[in-house]
Amino acid sequence: MLPCQDNYATTFDTYPSMLDYHKTLSKESNWHRCKVKDLHVEPLDASSVLCRNPTAFAAGISADAVADTVEKLGLALRVDGKVYPVRTTAYKTLLDRAKIGGTSLPKLSRKDLASVLNACLAVQTSDALLLIRDEKVSAAHSGDVKDYSVLPMDELLLVLEKKMGERFPGFRFEGGYSDHSFTSGNWIFPDQKEELLGTYDQSLRYYGKTAMASRLVPGIRFLTSDTGLASAKVSAMLMGTQHPIHIGSCIAVDHRHQKKVSDFGDALDQLFAQFCDSVAKLQSLLSIELEYPGNAMTRICKKLSLPKKESLEAIAMYEMAYGGGPASAHDVFMAMQEIPYLMKVHHTPEAKMLVVEENMARALSLKWSDFDLAKAVSW
Repeated sequence: MLPCQDNYATTFDTYPSMLDYHKTLSKESNWHRCKVKDLHVEPLDASSVLCRNPTAFAAGISADAVADTVEKLGLALRVDGKVYPVRTTAYKTLLDRAKIGGTSLPKLSRKDLASVLNACLAVQTSDALLLIRDEKVSAAHSGDVKDYSVLPMDELLLVLEKKMGERFPGFRFEGGYSDHSFTSGNWIFPDQKEELLGTYDQSLRYYGKTAMASRLVPGIRFLTSDTGLASAKVSAMLMGTQHPIHIGSCIAVDHRHQKKVSDFGDALDQLFAQFCDSVAKLQSLLSIELEYPGNAMTRICKKLSLPKKESLEAIAMYEMAYGGGPASAHDVFMAMQEIPYLMKVHHTPEAKMLVVEENMARALSLKWSDFDLAKAVSW
């Protein structure tokens, strides 16, 4: 799979490889500011003139990038006399610059869609900030300095590494992921397990969950996007199970209001200070007894808008395993962790899985007794 293709993704086994990748990405990315009204969209489908004229594109645009766009979004963007294919990640931001939206737009032919976009772009007086990367326009952000702040991913990684070194010496990189929408990475803090999980570990052992207590290790997940998908954020996690457990505490620095990489560093101090509080919330679930755990799990999954197919599958697995009778809210929360694992098995896109994990973490703040009802719930 080529980097110019919209579905390109890569993984990292080491932190240096992840950092080097994003240093190169930052160096080769072109942030271009222009007037929205000067943008011109052209159709790029099999019947378009552009498709038959590869020399019309800006220098460095390959036939592979053009062919991939024909199969995907089917649009090109003329910027200062140069034509670039448009990546699917740029579609929403391009609609935002044109100040239009709606479910009918994707149903239009590429020629008609381009005409609608051009008519709306032409009457705008604002600026645009384009991200041109890997041979395509990857985003069309607002060009107002107060509306979008560029936070280079390699610089964020360096700040994160520095802060972890100060607070969690001995931290270890567990793996990373990157595609055209976002990048993410996981780290664990094995040397701080007693400090961060000591009391929770003792509680787990008290309730007979020795195997789980032995496996769990504190850690974090880093996530960022410069195509408008997400802010720069870091979340408290528990590693060691078949899928990382998001435990709620999260800091996020939006790409807005003239934010800087240093603001991200300051926010990390806040997350690290709150880590033990997040673990305490999870620990408190051990003492909450549910009379109807299957019903409670169903209601909570529905409340949190978790995917129906995987939720029902996880609920069935839990009911088969626990055999009926009361259970703790902690048991149910852990059973819910099957949902992202099942999503992964079903090849769900990484971006959707991350959203589901964040939604699941909200369960730690719910009043569980409100969901522990005898009456079954339909979905």
